[in-house]
Amino acid sequence: MAAVDAIISEPAVEKRSLKALTLQSLKRTYDMFAGNYSVKAPADERSQRAKIACKIRDEYAAVQTLPAAQPGRAAKAPSAFAPSHAGNGAAALDGAPGAAPPVAESRSTTAKLIESMPEPADRQQKQAQEMALVVQQKKVQTALVLPSVPGAGRKKEFSAEIAKRLPSQWPRPKWRAPWKNYRVISGHLGWVRSVAFDPSNEWFCTGSADRTIKIWNSASGQLRLTLTGHIEQVTGLAVSPRHPYMFSCGLDKMVKCWDLETNKVIRHYHGHLSGVYSLALHPTIDVMMTGGRDSVCRVWDMRTKLQVHCLTGHQETVCSILTSRTDPQVITGSHDHTIRTWDLRTGRTQGHLTHHKKSVRGLAMHPGEYAFASAGADNIKKWRLPKGELTMTAIQNQRTIVNSLAVNEDGLMASGGDNGSLWFWDWPSANCFQRSEAIVQPGSLESEAGIYAMSFDQSGSRLVTCEADKSIKMWKEDENATQAEYPLNFRPPDGRNARRY
Repeated sequence: MAAVDAIISEPAVEKRSLKALTLQSLKRTYDMFAGNYSVKAPADERSQRAKIACKIRDEYAAVQTLPAAQPGRAAKAPSAFAPSHAGNGAAALDGAPGAAPPVAESRSTTAKLIESMPEPADRQQKQAQEMALVVQQKKVQTALVLPSVPGAGRKKEFSAEIAKRLPSQWPRPKWRAPWKNYRVISGHLGWVRSVAFDPSNEWFCTGSADRTIKIWNSASGQLRLTLTGHIEQVTGLAVSPRHPYMFSCGLDKMVKCWDLETNKVIRHYHGHLSGVYSLALHPTIDVMMTGGRDSVCRVWDMRTKLQVHCLTGHQETVCSILTSRTDPQVITGSHDHTIRTWDLRTGRTQGHLTHHKKSVRGLAMHPGEYAFASAGADNIKKWRLPKGELTMTAIQNQRTIVNSLAVNEDGLMASGGDNGSLWFWDWPSANCFQRSEAIVQPGSLESEAGIYAMSFDQSGSRLVTCEADKSIKMWKEDENATQAEYPLNFRPPDGRNARRY
């Protein structure tokens, strides 16, 4: 009862209005932060000297190095920099001989003011080096000297506010007309795995999983000849530019040389221990390179059928081979995610490129530049020879296994994927300007929309693709296309080196 009486006898709490509570809260906030924001701390003497030195140099920098006034000439009006005492001012206005010119006097006064600012002795020697900010532009290099503020410019030597922001250095692509499919050739009974053009550009040959090689007319697309002899899929074809020979390889471990005058096999090259996936001819020497599932690239003499070299070093299937006139004369891509360049004289590895993260299934040499492109499931990359330097990675990713590449002299590159996607690229900028999807032919499954091989003709105006639906498609540039109908949509990447590796 005593506790209850104490609670009842306690005076009631005074009720305050909302305005009074708000003002009380504002007063407490002001009292708490007034010392930090309203009351200024005493200025530092060193900071004041630096501030005054900057102001003086900014005001009088233009008149510090003026030439001396000629004797006999007096100023007609008093200078704004003249001192306020009457003696020198009257002499200057009257033109009295021997009186100092106002400009010279103001210069001496300014120099005295600037020199009167004391600075630490240990920083006077490094004044020019610490205060010089170099602004590097594209071609011109300009030096900007700031006033001698003690301690400034020590940690940061470059200013983002002064430096000019340069535009993107990524090469801009030129407009290209889209390509269209103008012919579909049917005749094979299996996947079409390889293609090669005749040096005269009159015909081209294709190898298929139906174990046959067919020769087609380039102009009309008519079948001219069918060659049989392989007992497994024909995976590689090459036509010699100096001899009437055609070379073929397949999964039956066989490499054959066909005489195009008699349409018969005249040579066999024995040595591979498993299926042969790729074949290439040297452009100037009578040698041939083949690569297969036995993880080696074999170099053959065309005439004697002897094996010159066995290039060993890859750990998986050698599925693509390139040849060049100059070193490196042999370039191979493998399923072990690497590209190797070889010294053909010694048969040893000259360079080992490990930038790809997936199998390197497609290689293509540029006809005009000393460079080549490689493709896999991860991306398409460009390389500069002879050292094999990586120059560019494709901006977009085709998001599929790229089986083949082809490049013409105009700088147009085509890539074919395992899902039937055909992308057209601009070689200098690595910009994809057209994306096409293969249409599966009647009688084939949707999953058979894949491109296994492709090649431009000798003129570079026609493209032949070999697909998994047993068809051969021919592409050419659309002559009626305009830039207004197909605008160039290009956006350079944020940084050239960001997508380099």
